[in-house]
Amino acid sequence: MENYKITLLKGDGIGPEIVNQAVKVLDKAAEKFNFTVEYDEALLGGCAIDATGVPLPEETVAKCKASDSVILGAVGGPKWDNQPGNNRPEAGLLGIRGALGLFANLRPSVIFGPLKSASPIKDEIIGDNMDIMIVRELTGGIYFGERGRDDSSAWDTEKYSVAEVERIARVAFDMAMKRNKKLTSVDKANVLESSRLWRQTVINVSKDYPEVELNHMYVDNCAMQLVRNPKQFDVIVTSNIFGDILSDEASMIAGSIGMLASASLSGGKLGLYEPIHGSAPDIAGKGIANPLATILSVAMMLRYSLAQPEAAEAIEAAVAKVLETSRTPDIYEEGLTKVSCEEMGDLVCAQL
Repeated sequence: MENYKITLLKGDGIGPEIVNQAVKVLDKAAEKFNFTVEYDEALLGGCAIDATGVPLPEETVAKCKASDSVILGAVGGPKWDNQPGNNRPEAGLLGIRGALGLFANLRPSVIFGPLKSASPIKDEIIGDNMDIMIVRELTGGIYFGERGRDDSSAWDTEKYSVAEVERIARVAFDMAMKRNKKLTSVDKANVLESSRLWRQTVINVSKDYPEVELNHMYVDNCAMQLVRNPKQFDVIVTSNIFGDILSDEASMIAGSIGMLASASLSGGKLGLYEPIHGSAPDIAGKGIANPLATILSVAMMLRYSLAQPEAAEAIEAAVAKVLETSRTPDIYEEGLTKVSCEEMGDLVCAQL
């Protein structure tokens, strides 16, 4: 029987609530598919600042490195807005990604049939089975480049190396090979020198994947095309900041940002799994948060880090079934049953 060590970074706001439900579902999956899970908790974000003075304690990094995988809730909130930039909760998030070498962020935008009516996009535009995988470079670009500020100006530097682009491009091409063999690389090569390097490097990597249809798109056009004709996309690969923006847009096409999972991967099996939404401090403690993005992140963890694809598929199927009758307030429709965060976790477990 396989045993997995999982580090929990519950974080701030609704983080603890949604992670608790994800753990409940993971435990049920372990029982059903004959593996065991050990948990260890660590601090990240605002809660870490309150306890230790820094958003990413060394102990947290050590615990994560010693685990098979990491589940993260969400970090941040107005409480810590007065912190300097390098000591804000979000700095802890960037720090853990860098410390664990998590350079590839997978953000699927999948529309569940019962949620089609929740999408702001017309049915005929979405189609019956929209399924887009955004592959975002996670440890380079403007978020990690040189930055500074003086009395009259501020600057952030967008910088990429050939090696950084090559490794994220290979992740995207490998993903495309397992799907529909179609890859869109998104850049701003008509303006940015870093994007010209990006495009040329992706083209060079494409020579090793002759079966994959590669096309290039400027980021502003991609933002438009996602709402005009999302069915044209299968796998999208792009830089850190472009991927951050486009994946949030894609999440709303799918019906709710509360539904979108993500995986951050290194070159090995270790990964960090989290919902793409924030800590939502305005609803923290009210029991109305949607835990499904975190539960679906657990499914991604089972697939990409723990080699338990059947368990992953079972969780995804359970979520789809529960959505037919029950919703948290953010995705509620009249005539269905409105449930709390905890009740949603219980329903997914029962369906499993």
